[in-house]
Amino acid sequence: MNRKRKRLIVIGDRVLIRPDDGVDRTAVGLYLPQTVLDKDAVQSGIVAATGPGLALPDPGGADEEPWKHPAAAAQHVPMQAREGDVAIFLRKAAVEIKYEDKTYLVIPQAAILVLLRDADIEE
Repeated sequence: MNRKRKRLIVIGDRVLIRPDDGVDRTAVGLYLPQTVLDKDAVQSGIVAATGPGLALPDPGGADEEPWKHPAAAAQHVPMQAREGDVAIFLRKAAVEIKYEDKTYLVIPQAAILVLLRDADIEE
């Protein structure tokens, strides 16, 4: 029997996050104030995957008959979050899911407050 491996596909402008373990600072050393931790208003985690972004409508398709032209490829507003970024986001916007015994959070990109990314340093 041949079983295919399944994978999570993030839709739209959503971001899949591997949450931190509830420490008082992020993986890159940014300290979160105790007032923030007490209220659980924000949380941090590593971006595991992102969706393609918000879909843009096809402006030329409204005037033409749909059967005359082949459908254009979908266009999206690009995502700012990238895989591997550390994201600080609003906890109340997160939806927790479990997949293959791992916990993830799915959040809309609009709930992300700050992204921390390794800078490409040119010398």
